[in-house]
Amino acid sequence: MKSGFASIIGRPNVGKSTLLNQILGQKIVITTDKAQTTRKRIKGIYTTKKGQIVFVDTPGVHKPLNKLGEFLLDEAKFSIPDADLILFLVDGTEPAGKGDKWIAKNLLQTEIPIIIVMNKVDKLKNLEKIEQNLLTYKTLFEKNIPIVRISAKTGRNIDTLLQNIYKKLPEGEPLYPEDIVTEESMRDVTEEIVREKILLNTSDEIPHSVAVKVESYVEEENIDKISVSIFCETKSQKGILIGKSGSMLKKIGTEARQELETIADKKVYLELNVKVEKDWRKKQSTLKSFGYVAPN
Repeated sequence: MKSGFASIIGRPNVGKSTLLNQILGQKIVITTDKAQTTRKRIKGIYTTKKGQIVFVDTPGVHKPLNKLGEFLLDEAKFSIPDADLILFLVDGTEPAGKGDKWIAKNLLQTEIPIIIVMNKVDKLKNLEKIEQNLLTYKTLFEKNIPIVRISAKTGRNIDTLLQNIYKKLPEGEPLYPEDIVTEESMRDVTEEIVREKILLNTSDEIPHSVAVKVESYVEEENIDKISVSIFCETKSQKGILIGKSGSMLKKIGTEARQELETIADKKVYLELNVKVEKDWRKKQSTLKSFGYVAPN
């Protein structure tokens, strides 16, 4: 039986979270088309008769502009040494860019096995173009790295990818019970779902300027009562989040509550409050209070 950790590394928006949700057959990681959607390492646990793969989804690797950016980069960096396998996820519709080259040079010069996973190949009909792009990724490494072409969105070739992952993992017993798919608590899930609804319903600077924190989570037999604070950096951002007569906050709350009720399989009372925390992305102490704690 095989068992081990597979870290998913790549630039923002290459489909890391979409891939993990596709493999697990359910949504455990929020996904949007905005950079920095994933902010923390999240484990997704896939168990079959062949063994257990503990996937580690990581934030997209990009040049940090503040303390939050530094935390995001560290989350990706620190997932690598503990991995048994690295999935270098790339956008197959494009040749290797500066970001891919930086990742290969600065993060992936390691003895840990690597698989290059070319995502979004369903978007390219020109096979010659796919092969040309593929070559630009292969040449990022001196040694021969296996490549698997997939579509995280449609599920194309996911079985082939899983077969390749199992081949690379060490022998070992499962690390988690077979019915566990994630370590995330309902408090974690609530924060991520609320943040996802903010990302999907707002634009401009709002998505990157928002942090979400569960202040209280009370579980009762027939209902979960949750109080959540949404932090932004300016009064104008607060106004956008609340909306005219509270319309935006109500929309975010309704969409989040409906999804949480599906996950919890019971009624949810969700209270949202918007607060201003000036320049929180630049402050180490504030980042820590929001759960963005530097990896050990």
